[in-house]
Amino acid sequence: MTDTPHSQHLATTVLIDGAHPAVKAFALAHGTGSNDRERAVSLYYAVRDGFRYDPYRIDLSPTGMRASQVIANGYGWCVPKSALMCAAARAAGIPARVGYADVRNHLSTARMRETMKTDIFTWHGYAELWIEGAWRKTTPVFNIELCDKFGLHALDWDGLSDSLYHPHDKEGRLHMEYVQQRGSFDDMPLDQITAEFARIYPSWSGLSGPEADFAKDVDKEVEK
Repeated sequence: MTDTPHSQHLATTVLIDGAHPAVKAFALAHGTGSNDRERAVSLYYAVRDGFRYDPYRIDLSPTGMRASQVIANGYGWCVPKSALMCAAARAAGIPARVGYADVRNHLSTARMRETMKTDIFTWHGYAELWIEGAWRKTTPVFNIELCDKFGLHALDWDGLSDSLYHPHDKEGRLHMEYVQQRGSFDDMPLDQITAEFARIYPSWSGLSGPEADFAKDVDKEVEK
């Protein structure tokens, strides 16, 4: 981790694959604006809303976790979506890195609560971009449709303020609580993430069964 950007914050890696043709094309199409801040904000909304959030279909293999796979799938969860934000920023010439924290999610689906056996989401991912002389945190994870359906405040971003989860939803109920910072990384620490998932969520694979549908489960939660 460094306090100022270095060459690795523009580099492509196996997981943050900014040189992948799909990522480069995405960055070119959506990284619009006259300066890094404007380009970063444009990329943020493209990642946030262009790929729906789906925590049921998780592939922890290197192929499943790389940034370009989010584009191929059309969906993702916090870790790969944040990797895509990082990779697209680097492809657009904006220094970027990934960050992680453990969060307590007070609003999830019944299937997730039953499968995970905890409300702690470990190694929640976000991205950090170097804009106007500082690292700016950004969380392009929950797409706007999900926020509207679940009654959540959508995370907007101006490119300068940190974009982090709101503690409460629109009705004032507890939503997201940051309980531990994991730090910032030049590349995705996949080995650490998979080890923690195996330790904390031994039944995680049960989320991806043939009957599992995150969108339908959200509808059930909303109807309660």
